[in-house]
Amino acid sequence: MAARDSILELKRRIGEAVVGKEDVVDHLLYALLTNGHVLLEGLPGLAKTRTIKTLAKNLESDFRRIQFTPDLLPSDITGTQLYTGEGAGGKFVFQPGPLFGNLILADEINRAPAKAQAALLEAMEERQVTVGGETHRLPELFLVLATQNPIEQEGTYPLPEAQMDRFLLHVFVTYGTDADEQQILHIIRGEDAGGPASGGDKIPSQAVMDARREVLAVRLSDVVEKYMVALVAATRRPGDFDKRLADWIKVGASPRGTLALDRTSRARAWMEGRDVATPQDVQAIVHACLRHRLILNYEAEADGVAKDAVLDKLISVVAVP
Repeated sequence: MAARDSILELKRRIGEAVVGKEDVVDHLLYALLTNGHVLLEGLPGLAKTRTIKTLAKNLESDFRRIQFTPDLLPSDITGTQLYTGEGAGGKFVFQPGPLFGNLILADEINRAPAKAQAALLEAMEERQVTVGGETHRLPELFLVLATQNPIEQEGTYPLPEAQMDRFLLHVFVTYGTDADEQQILHIIRGEDAGGPASGGDKIPSQAVMDARREVLAVRLSDVVEKYMVALVAATRRPGDFDKRLADWIKVGASPRGTLALDRTSRARAWMEGRDVATPQDVQAIVHACLRHRLILNYEAEADGVAKDAVLDKLISVVAVP
């Protein structure tokens, strides 16, 4: 099976188990194809965890779940050095933590304090973990899928901007339609009755590696590259583009924002069977790539302007080539 056919089959299987979340599934696959990480934000019960677990169930991978809590220690995530005892040589041996998997679900990541959150930083950026002065490489297929609840803020530790910037995409999970909810009833009833839980053999992890190479081969014209750079520049120098943007944006996106637009737009084009990315591909993923990289000022908050509204305005004022 060709790499693209394998990824589309993976998308189909997830879609059968998770209803009304096509956009969320697409963005998860974009991250998988570009070796990035995803932050999923939404209310409880909106299938965030189910989506991630369904991805792991249908992909040849080692799935690990880390439940972030206020008493979580960095060693609970990365692993620790264990003393074997004199009978076994009297030496320290590294015991890998749950981070040493392929698909890592960091559930309610904002429930843990800064030290535990920081334990993910090196892993997410450098794809390695250092414990006891020794560096341990993480698997080639390594994807952090973090979730957080936007409304329960008591007892939480908001992620600092430096860590938010490590996520390729920030995806909002919202309610589906009434028809979607009725379909969910039918799916869960079938599962409760012992119906089939999988659509067949797992998609091999090699298909993901092959797909990544093909995504890297997707081309962007110089015009589209300049368009991406202009979008990010408008977050840094909003006054050059629109007065209202200047009133709203305090801090713009980092160069990681430009890289995210580049990688994700190519993944989207590849998913649709094209070897060239277009401005429309860029526009389709701007919100997920940039919403967590903006800091709005007090005036935006006072006016009740959300980051997505700012990005809508951004797209409207930056000329499309």
